[in-house]
Amino acid sequence: MILNLRVDHKIADIQSMENISKDIDDLFWKLQEKYSINEYIEISTCNRKEYYIHNEHICEDEELLSHENQNIIIEYDQSAIIHLLRMASGLESMIVGEDQILGQVKDSKNKAVKNHHCGKVLDAVFTKAIHVGQVVRNKTNINKGSVSIGSAAIDLAEKHMGCLDDKSVLVIGAGKMGRLVAKALAEKDLNAIFVANRTYYVAVELAEVLGGEAILFNELEKYLAEADLVISATSAPHTIINKERLLGIDMAHEDLMMVDIANPRDISEDVSDIGVKLFNIDDLREIAEVNTQLRINEFGEAENIINEEYILLKESFKIMEVDDILANLRISMEEIRQRETQKASVKLADVDGSAKILDNLTNSIVNKIFFDISKKVKNAAKQENKEVLAAVEYIFDSD
Repeated sequence: MILNLRVDHKIADIQSMENISKDIDDLFWKLQEKYSINEYIEISTCNRKEYYIHNEHICEDEELLSHENQNIIIEYDQSAIIHLLRMASGLESMIVGEDQILGQVKDSKNKAVKNHHCGKVLDAVFTKAIHVGQVVRNKTNINKGSVSIGSAAIDLAEKHMGCLDDKSVLVIGAGKMGRLVAKALAEKDLNAIFVANRTYYVAVELAEVLGGEAILFNELEKYLAEADLVISATSAPHTIINKERLLGIDMAHEDLMMVDIANPRDISEDVSDIGVKLFNIDDLREIAEVNTQLRINEFGEAENIINEEYILLKESFKIMEVDDILANLRISMEEIRQRETQKASVKLADVDGSAKILDNLTNSIVNKIFFDISKKVKNAAKQENKEVLAAVEYIFDSD
């Protein structure tokens, strides 16, 4: 069984997502403790938390999965896989068509491979998802133009502040999300752009690309005081800006705007008490809806590609089921070949290279016989001919 546990922006706001992410972690580790799960992949982004699990012992009536939290989605097999294919294609993103999710899916798979908990089933599923995400982007206009959480944050700022020309902007966080924000800001005629990051040289690299200025993280107060707009996107596990911190600053602008696109959030809600215009991921929904409407015509073609590729994936699963049978058969045939070749070689007395000729001959015979058998067994698997597969397994079972 393939199991998907998730919470995402479609059913939860940012506060709920922060809390439910912990619940999903707890649920996963309870399953891990009970079933010793060896094959799983975790995806964690600013607006989703997901686990993909492959385990033959977990069943749909598992008591641990009978939860009361309606914000935790649990799907199995086909539904779980289709969701992953849609997600990699950008159809499940808040900003439909954004490319970042495809990179996040790749990174999650690579991390699981590195940590030795991506088995052959999830490897096949995620390899297919990455392929589908690439094909959808190549064959449709789903990602045409600038589409990212970063660009949406800038659109939101312009909606409330007007043109950003001649504004001073402070970007906190120079990771992937911070770079997306910076990329969108690079197109604006700003008065100044400052980049802060806990690792200073990372901020320097990004600031150089933007023609901006990198600042030390412990100098935030100085630049918070001068900024018109602050966009924060760090990976900090707790808030880094709150009302108390801002009260100690002589603010140059009474109408300071802050956009927090981090999860967990970087900016405490209490900054609104002192007149700061605070926005977070939830406030991007209106921008996201406009973006979705612009791309709605691409959904049909994208979903056709997803459905076609899912059918191919199902066929590969059927073949995967008989791979062990075929591997055992190949080993058995090779053992027979080597044994009989050795007997014949002794009789032929290798004085003229006849043993080598015999070895090549028998190897060729086995390959040709095995090719036909393998082809027919795989066809039976695709057609779900269980009687044939059972017969093959019985006849050629080395045990």
